[in-house]
Amino acid sequence: MLRNALILSAAILAACAPQAETPVPDATDAADMAQPVATKVFSSGTIYTGVGSQTVDAVAVDADGRIVWTGTADSVDAQVDIENAEFVSLNNGFMYPGFTDSHAHLLGIGQRELSLDLTGTASIEELVTRIAAEAESLGEEAIIVGRGWIETGWPEGRMPSAADLDAVVGDRIVILQRSDGHALVASSAALEAAGIDAATPDPDGGKIERDADGNATGILIDNAMTPLWGLVAQPSDEDIRRAYVEGAGVYAARGWTGLHNMSVPADHAGIMAELDGDGGLPIRIYNAFDEDGFAIAEARSFETDTITNRAVKLYMDGALGSRGALLIEPYSDRPDTSGLALLEPDGLSALMQKADEQGVQLAIHAIGDLANRRILDVYEELGLGADKRWRIEHTQILHPDDIARVPGLGLIASMQPSHAIGDLKFAPARLGMDRLDGAYAWQDLLDAGAVIAGGSDAPVEVGSPLIEFYAAVAREDLDGNSGEGWHPEQALSREDALALFTSSAAYAAFMEDDLGTIEIGKLADFTVFDADLMSVPEDEILELNAVMTVVQGEIVWSATD
Repeated sequence: MLRNALILSAAILAACAPQAETPVPDATDAADMAQPVATKVFSSGTIYTGVGSQTVDAVAVDADGRIVWTGTADSVDAQVDIENAEFVSLNNGFMYPGFTDSHAHLLGIGQRELSLDLTGTASIEELVTRIAAEAESLGEEAIIVGRGWIETGWPEGRMPSAADLDAVVGDRIVILQRSDGHALVASSAALEAAGIDAATPDPDGGKIERDADGNATGILIDNAMTPLWGLVAQPSDEDIRRAYVEGAGVYAARGWTGLHNMSVPADHAGIMAELDGDGGLPIRIYNAFDEDGFAIAEARSFETDTITNRAVKLYMDGALGSRGALLIEPYSDRPDTSGLALLEPDGLSALMQKADEQGVQLAIHAIGDLANRRILDVYEELGLGADKRWRIEHTQILHPDDIARVPGLGLIASMQPSHAIGDLKFAPARLGMDRLDGAYAWQDLLDAGAVIAGGSDAPVEVGSPLIEFYAAVAREDLDGNSGEGWHPEQALSREDALALFTSSAAYAAFMEDDLGTIEIGKLADFTVFDADLMSVPEDEILELNAVMTVVQGEIVWSATD
């Protein structure tokens, strides 16, 4: 079994910050060594190595899927044994180190493809129209479940309610999850079946939205959603397998070579290992399990050549859109709430100590400034040191005083650029202008010395490497618009944006010796697009297409197939 994750000493950690440039062996260096044997040579395009702005013409890969040579196309035959090599033409495309989504939910990506997807719904009117059509297509007893709505920009200016759903489905049970996964709207029949009424108290870490008379409106936030999911039949093993295979296939076709898979149920580890053995998971997967997966992450059970199991995901708070993010001060547009604490400092401290003792990496969801500060405070109080590479997932809203503390403590900011270009349409209302100084602060974090691993949080977002790269460098919405409070100075250079999804993603998974740049000795994970991400105008980035995805030297997806 290939171990892709290597633990480095503190001295090496200090020397291997992923944004720093390091020399890449060139063709003359390779000539001084024994002539390598290649089974594939990638050429006829522009190849960005991910080390600064360096490009090469050709890359040779051996039978183990490792890079054995980089250089100019006219010198490969003099430096490498290519007698039995397959030549792979890039057809004037542009190749990069493999793009890795550092925060996504593979099961949810597949389930979105296989179920009612409400992404892009433009109004409550459109939402209920789609639900009415779904109700007609299903049996009368079927529960209607969907995901993906978000009220940002809706003409009604509000979230949907049970009354909206009741008007088109009557007494049918309907459960529709918001795109962020931290809120849902349910029909009155669903609320009644789950035992939620005016007398039901808010659970710890959850909120039941109520009208002026105290009745539930149908909007449930975070832990308040749990009774509703009890109405839905749990997916079978076959459903789970189909979703994983579907999600991995979709991601390979988008150009992703890897995915850091968040909130994985412990009992899915064996399923994924079996699917990988059968060839059903073409991309590289780094799993962060739910809290019940500590034993798997400690023992590194169920790993394969392309699946790594060493992390556990925790939740400090909810999401900003549903006002579940935990803030130091109350919400500007709802002064009656400061959000939800899903994990208190004492509980976090105990779990941090447990992870430290077991050698488990923690990936901790924190969106609000208080949730982020509590992570920093507890980590500092425990004196855990700067070598653990524990991650703050989202790191979305920071008090400016806390920005430098993230790299100072050795924590990794795992951020999703597309959240900014969506959230900034409502974040000024939620936070007020002053708190936007520390929101989605990519450049400030890099300037402070932080490592930022870039992801998408799909299926919350689309899960496109092109959208994420565009968001990082443009910091504008998909139509090229921005507004007050968007802080354009936080946009990144293209080299820094590339690092988010390549070298920094590798570092965040302890894989920088194997992945993240195109260098001799590393694994041959490559993403190929049909135009140059590093030079096309910003407004053309979204027009690019993935044309080839390579994992460990194998072409796992090609546009020509």
